Amino acid sequence: MPELIVRKTAYSVEEIFHEGGPRPEKTLQRAAAIAVIENPFAGRYEPDIQWFMEDLKPLGLSMAARLVALLGGPQNVEGYGKGALVGEAGELEHGALWHAPGGYAMRALLDNSNAIVPSTKKVTGVGGRLDVPITHINASYVRSHFDSMEVGLNDAPRANEMALVLVMSTGARIHDRAGGLAAKDIVGEDGLR
Repeated sequence: MPELIVRKTAYSVEEIFHEGGPRPEKTLQRAAAIAVIENPFAGRYEPDIQWFMEDLKPLGLSMAARLVALLGGPQNVEGYGKGALVGEAGELEHGALWHAPGGYAMRALLDNSNAIVPSTKKVTGVGGRLDVPITHINASYVRSHFDSMEVGLNDAPRANEMALVLVMSTGARIHDRAGGLAAKDIVGEDGLR
């Protein structure tokens, strides 16, 4: 098994003060972590790929820990999501290997994270962008937290790379008013409601 090779990481935080309406009581922060790694399966079809998920677990935990710190601690995180950009010599299934290592890493650090971590992935060229979906960490049906964060880097992923992504947010969309289950009404038993 080849060693995990990370070419670079990037972390960013955006803070939203308003969306054209009145200033909210608290701002919304979204944070993203991107790790650009060598794809050990690039350029060929490999039937046995699941072993690579174990290699990705420490990376997922370190990325998630840094995001939690950037947002001021686990008590501030209300939303999360994950994604993968796979370089052109790879296949979509290589990005799917990030589901468990990325999702479980965030859930391990966040209390009441019963909701499934939403995800997206695509095969792309250098400079590709990805809209990573975000939902509430404890109840997927909390409509106010349906959000996304666009991520990408100008020099990744190269053909033989993957850019693995985690995102977190501190709350609902600014000026949310689309109804549905409110965060204050979460029961928290099934990850949905």
